[in-house]
Amino acid sequence: MSEEKKGFFSRLKEGLTKTRNNIVHGIDSVFNGFSNIDEDFYEELEEILIMGDIGVQATEAILERLREQVKENHIKEPADCKSFLIQNIKEQMQVQETAYAFEERQSIVLVIGVNGVGKTTTVGKLAGKLKGQGRRVLIAAADTFRAAAGEQLSEWANRAGVDMIGGSEGSDPASVVFDAVNAAKARSIDVLLCDTAGRLHNKKNLMEELKKINRIIDREFPDAHRENLVVLDATTGQNALQQAKEFGEVADLTGIILTKMDGTAKGGIAVAIQSQLQIPVKYIGVGETIEDLQKFDADQFVDALFAVDHND
Repeated sequence: MSEEKKGFFSRLKEGLTKTRNNIVHGIDSVFNGFSNIDEDFYEELEEILIMGDIGVQATEAILERLREQVKENHIKEPADCKSFLIQNIKEQMQVQETAYAFEERQSIVLVIGVNGVGKTTTVGKLAGKLKGQGRRVLIAAADTFRAAAGEQLSEWANRAGVDMIGGSEGSDPASVVFDAVNAAKARSIDVLLCDTAGRLHNKKNLMEELKKINRIIDREFPDAHRENLVVLDATTGQNALQQAKEFGEVADLTGIILTKMDGTAKGGIAVAIQSQLQIPVKYIGVGETIEDLQKFDADQFVDALFAVDHND
């Protein structure tokens, strides 16, 4: 395991402390408190997983599989099926390798999400990561609605060492995207990251805005690989799931970025979102620095959650 990955794993493990206290301690008490596997055992487990924000759908799938495994393997002791439970949680969250194809191709990535979830910061961190991988990156500041968004993004662009195309406050986001797409073509940019405004309460306007942006990209750069990533704040738990659903109605979401995982007991929401929406969590943030945004790895996440040691 590389040093960076190892460093992130220990930060992730630390960041998931509150979630661990919320879910894993409860699970352990069920495994230790029951002497045999009966309906009460499953009911207790179900309650803990649902209370831990893992969601009804994912919980049912995880436990249904567990029941089958207990039967197939003739397991009698609760402690003997814990490893199966952990594996089943991982299976609910696997991300396909192709999920990151956009990093290798000429891509346009729209980053959407309500204000306050860390969207602008995430665009900056993603720009820094891609630049670090040797990609040519351009940022479009198409969130012209929020006064400070452009300035904040410009700071991140400087930090990441990438160029930014911005519009004045209140200007048409689609025109910013138009300029940025043409600049990306002219400068042979690999990845164009577009920060967009996040107003969900005004869904109709947002829908029209995103449609307009999509039309421009389709017309100006039809060959570009497309990604629509929604940024969600993990601390909001079930509310984040609701936001993902609503954004899914206005845009064809290709992935999720979960921020603020280090400050929440609701980290289980990562499992619920992926299981319920069938949209992969692609990145996860556990802090302020560029290194604190990493590709999501289901095995690593669940191991960190259950504090399984990674010595390699």
